[in-house]
Amino acid sequence: METTGRALRAVVTGASTGIGAATVRGLRAAGWDVVATARRADRLEALAAETGCTWVAADLTDEADVARLAATVLEGGGVTSLVNNAGGAVGLDPVSRSGVADWAAMYEKNVLATLRVTQALLPALEADGGGDLLFVTSTAAHGSYPGGAGYTAAKHAEREIATTLRLELAGRPVRVLEIAPGLVETEEFSLNRFGGDAERAAAVYADVALGGPLVAEDIADAIVWVLTRPRHVNIDLMVLRPVAQSSNTAVARTS
Repeated sequence: METTGRALRAVVTGASTGIGAATVRGLRAAGWDVVATARRADRLEALAAETGCTWVAADLTDEADVARLAATVLEGGGVTSLVNNAGGAVGLDPVSRSGVADWAAMYEKNVLATLRVTQALLPALEADGGGDLLFVTSTAAHGSYPGGAGYTAAKHAEREIATTLRLELAGRPVRVLEIAPGLVETEEFSLNRFGGDAERAAAVYADVALGGPLVAEDIADAIVWVLTRPRHVNIDLMVLRPVAQSSNTAVARTS
């Protein structure tokens, strides 16, 4: 990314595991300063020991925690990029019997938490030459599938933050970027979705043909690439799927 001599400094949410942790590693390897945030301090502390990142433990569904995160980030220097990665799915029930509380939790984690952090850091991102708002959504933000209405609704809403901001910030020095992953095998996404049912979670990624599902490092690699394009280049949307996945519901398997 072209800069005016500024240090490159990113805030990565959902950084304790999966795509978030891999993104911290990728950006640190590329020479960025990184502030990692998530709820679990022990995970963040271990990531900092590994990568040299700084960290702030925060619950992004809590307004006071978000304010504290923003204040801590700004006390430590400027910020050039915000990677909105935190989120997650709960359940895979049909609309007729899905839990309203599950929908509310997904909306809170994927949409309102993203909104809070974006609002808190946008002024700093725009200052001193501009910066980046990057949203890690999902192919669920671009389509529907049986049992996924709550998650797809949340991800569609999260995507609307990005697409609307791109219009509202037109002519201002802020890039609005979206990465939409498909089937990515991480240690916790499906495990959390299925309430800790390890067997059910493993089945999501079992026997995927043609090299298997994506992994967190694949998405992190895309994030680093997007953020390091010249300032006049905006990657509005990048969709990544494993070769074996042709839609949200169609995955070629070996058995």
